Amino acid sequence: MFTGIVTDVGAILALDQRGDLKARIATAYDVGGIDIGASIACEGVCLTVIAKGTDPQGWFEVEISAETVEKTSIGLTNWAAGRRINLERALKVGDELGGHIVSGHVDGVARLLSLRDEGDSTRMTFEAPDGLARFIAPKGSVALNGTSLTVNEVDGSRFGVNIIPHTKTVTTWGDAREGDAINLEIDTMARYVARLREYD
Repeated sequence: MFTGIVTDVGAILALDQRGDLKARIATAYDVGGIDIGASIACEGVCLTVIAKGTDPQGWFEVEISAETVEKTSIGLTNWAAGRRINLERALKVGDELGGHIVSGHVDGVARLLSLRDEGDSTRMTFEAPDGLARFIAPKGSVALNGTSLTVNEVDGSRFGVNIIPHTKTVTTWGDAREGDAINLEIDTMARYVARLREYD
């Protein structure tokens, strides 16, 4: 489990497509403290560490199944060497829960429709995939590319969030462009509330 509070911005060092896709990702994390088999959210996708090292800098490797590539933005954004990605280590008991509970299981891929400055912040409007818009509510939470964000408004399948300058600095949101494919994970509570209402 994760919180949607990004704690590092890594960079893809190398990709190897033999069977499943393997990615080597540079990180500022102390890789000595990362266990093989640990989970790290990479751009909001929960991935398992299969190797790690420190030459020439700290890095870890993950293996990405064809299913994950197909169902997330990984297959749409063509991950390439040099691409920056949001990272978050798995939540430990006793850690501060600063965002909301995030599983790292992406529900679908949203599209970034527009960006406009509002004061020092940036208002971003997204379009959710069919079937997911009903789980998104004003003042509710969503995870976008692994970042816990509060929804400002909803209009059909479109919804908006504000990105403050701090968030743009410590995540990849400063790199965002219109048309980007964005990993979307809906709030777990919204999912279960909707499921329970089916039995009303």
